[in-house]
Amino acid sequence: MKVGVISDIHGNHYALEAVLKTAKKEGIEKLLVLGDIVGYYYHPEIVLEMLSDWDYEIIKGNHEVLLEDLKNGTIEPQLLKDKYGRGHEQALKSLDDKTQQWLFSLPVQKSVRIDNVSFQLNHGSPSSVDEYVYPDASIEQLEKCNSIAHDFVLIGHSHYAFSVRCANSTLINCGSVGQSRQKGGLAYWVVINTSNKSFEIKATPYDVAVLLEEIKRFEPKIGYSSNILER
Repeated sequence: MKVGVISDIHGNHYALEAVLKTAKKEGIEKLLVLGDIVGYYYHPEIVLEMLSDWDYEIIKGNHEVLLEDLKNGTIEPQLLKDKYGRGHEQALKSLDDKTQQWLFSLPVQKSVRIDNVSFQLNHGSPSSVDEYVYPDASIEQLEKCNSIAHDFVLIGHSHYAFSVRCANSTLINCGSVGQSRQKGGLAYWVVINTSNKSFEIKATPYDVAVLLEEIKRFEPKIGYSSNILER
């Protein structure tokens, strides 16, 4: 079976649409979603509607945690807007309470077995939903991501796609669909073939023009959330 691994969509349904079209053409049968449906951009409701057409497993990311904090009043709204823009604010408006509670209830880690291949789903790292693991991570940090119980340890969060063979497992960061920090206008994700345990990091192009116009409407100051799309 061909499995698609995606993460950090961040309300960017334009990027997700391009990825899912490619996934369909490539015969992907199942998706593994590593969190951060919300944050930065503005249409997580469309993202979830798109995903509903697929067979998928999902965990939550740090931005779902932040969204719950915002809803519960345990984080200052202005601090969140200053750092990430209005994406969380829009998510609370566009997602009904049932969907919000479902997102909040998702685990931060999950083990999945497909065709006798075992996957550990994480957002940041196996240790923390908010730990960044970059391509230039230290050997010590990478060793902590090793698993004797899984063939693949899957992570996102850093928005940089890469893979490393650890002692007992393969660590794959699938990068970000919605806000790659490698190249603007590219949605990063991964295809894994369970028949032979081969995998490929994909970079699917999409048009950022409409999203850039949305940012102008939502954000009083044009900054990181738009600049990152054009680099």
